Amino acid sequence: MNAKIKVLLVDDSAVVRQVLQQVLERDKNIEVIGAAADPIFAQSRMSKQWPDVIVLDVEMPRMDGITFLKKLMAERPTPVVMCSTLTSKGAQTSMKALAAGAVAVVAKPAVGVKEYLESAAGELIMEIKAAAKANMRNMPAATASAQSMALPAKFSADAVIPLRTGGVIAGANKIAALGTSTGGTQALEYVLTRLPRNCPGIVIVQHMPEKFTAAFAERLNSICELEILEAESGLQVAPGRALIAPGGKHMLLRRSGAQYFVEIMSGPPVNRHRPSVDVLFRSVAQAAGRNALGVIMTGMGDDGAKGLLEMRNAGALTIGQDERSCIVYGMPKEAAKIGAVTREISLERIPQCVLDMGASLTANAQRS
Repeated sequence: MNAKIKVLLVDDSAVVRQVLQQVLERDKNIEVIGAAADPIFAQSRMSKQWPDVIVLDVEMPRMDGITFLKKLMAERPTPVVMCSTLTSKGAQTSMKALAAGAVAVVAKPAVGVKEYLESAAGELIMEIKAAAKANMRNMPAATASAQSMALPAKFSADAVIPLRTGGVIAGANKIAALGTSTGGTQALEYVLTRLPRNCPGIVIVQHMPEKFTAAFAERLNSICELEILEAESGLQVAPGRALIAPGGKHMLLRRSGAQYFVEIMSGPPVNRHRPSVDVLFRSVAQAAGRNALGVIMTGMGDDGAKGLLEMRNAGALTIGQDERSCIVYGMPKEAAKIGAVTREISLERIPQCVLDMGASLTANAQRS
């Protein structure tokens, strides 16, 4: 019988601590071993019993969450889920937390926190369970019957984009589609900072709350040679540009003649995610076919596996990140199980795969 996941809550709000403890303990696989008002109290609690996962607030008295996180990662790396205010400022701070080694970030509003946390309990529990499986060596150095616990229905990509049979008339341009979840912010930073301006256009789904993807794209744009943007409908997918699906919306690849662009749309969560990797990958299979590279990276669950198989069946090269380099070897594992992955490679080799696609495109253009 598996031991329960031991969780420590660190938040200066007594209401948040109380609500979090109540909703988490409804899950039979989670045990809240303590709740602290700030990191100083948390350190005292951790000296008695070390948690498997820490749910950490950002702004607190005596020591802020980022400082505590950096200290923790330097001394004893432990999975941390940041619980950050759903504001622009909160999103920017959360990006710093992810860069410092946090496994995931969940949002909380400035008002109506109790009601929001009750409704978002399922998402938080999934993030905690994913964090508990995280391989911290790959991080940067530095069941209840209660209604509020019910997970949303698990829709497939059919709920957003119909499956289409028949061949794809390939355009001239090539693109890369990347899908990732837990640990993906660090993995994407590794890949994108190693790509030059002349690489193929890139479309990305990273599971992340609404309002946080804009801050994520802004951060990456400031440290990468590529132009990196949060996607908007109509934006062209062009060489040297990477588009990240906005939180709370699905992103689809479309084609007009030889040019690709993205469409942003609402719709039900697919595999309990919005944006969904499956939705993006299916649209890439239909719009680009053999002129696409599909890469499924670190993350919990199976989102993207079926879509990657559709890409492979359409003639695309499909890559899975290997277990050794994943923070959570979940999504690539599920894709490999169903035969969606052409080959598995390490995170370190993914940038070269994207560049190889660009090199083959240049060679073809020179021959024509």
